[in-house]
Amino acid sequence: MSERLDAWPELDHAELAPMVDYVNRIVQVAGKYTLDDPFEAGWGNIVLDVTPRGLGTPTFRHQDVTFTVHYRLLDGDVVIETDRDERRVPLPGESVASFYRAFCEAAAELGIHRPRTSLICEIPGAPATFEDDRAERTWDPHAARLMWRAENLAAGGLESWQAPFLGHRPRVGVMWGGFDLSATRHRAQPTTPPRNAPTFMQNAQLNAYVSVGFSFKNLPDRPSIGMYAYIWPQPDGLEGRSWGVEGATWNADAGLVLLPWEALRETKDPHQAIVAFGDAVYQAAVETAGWPADLVGPRVDGWYASRTPASTLQQLRG
Repeated sequence: MSERLDAWPELDHAELAPMVDYVNRIVQVAGKYTLDDPFEAGWGNIVLDVTPRGLGTPTFRHQDVTFTVHYRLLDGDVVIETDRDERRVPLPGESVASFYRAFCEAAAELGIHRPRTSLICEIPGAPATFEDDRAERTWDPHAARLMWRAENLAAGGLESWQAPFLGHRPRVGVMWGGFDLSATRHRAQPTTPPRNAPTFMQNAQLNAYVSVGFSFKNLPDRPSIGMYAYIWPQPDGLEGRSWGVEGATWNADAGLVLLPWEALRETKDPHQAIVAFGDAVYQAAVETAGWPADLVGPRVDGWYASRTPASTLQQLRG
């Protein structure tokens, strides 16, 4: 029990909130480059990968330069890497404005244009742009490591949940606007987004989808860290359902199924609990919204192919 709880650390919202707020803002800087990439359903093109040391962008191919940006949370810096060279931008003791200035200067040295927009999005109460955000920030290495551990563990569970889905499923990653780790399943069913929704939501809701993810701020009105899920469009009949894991509940006001981090880490196997949680949400989509059950294939272990002799594989094929 104690070994499992150590692997899935306790997360204190008050302790992590300042760093979550800071990192949410600075990852939007490189995230803006994804807005120039080919659009995928549900903004699947924009997500940041959870890497061995932090969060990384996809590879960008812009005119004469190919590059990536790696937010190394465990090292307290940002690495801009191109096919010719790289630059490192330190994070400790920076405001968002000073980080943005240093980032753009480093990018220019590598032949990379600055992001075409500097607007800060999806953060209530934030200044309008990166240049306007001059509040001094303190880099907390302990909080940064806890953030990475939580996202890394949650990503592993979400990737296992996604694996057997046969439809369109963008890679699991961090949506840098709202800073949630997201796994989505899409179906080709056109929907009508709310007319008063912002552009990013209008585009996200062009077709039906099921979203399961992890967030450091699940509910805007009170501290909460954990897994969330929802079905778009939201069907009737979600009240009173079982959500696969003890402690998972439907929050009608938020339109979310919530599984608090503390409830997750106390399960016998948190990794499998994430899979069970996602499966229960998808089953709800099947039963209440007509999603096809046959879009989910069997979960197989791949025969642990890297450890299986080629002769055995030949016998299996034969």
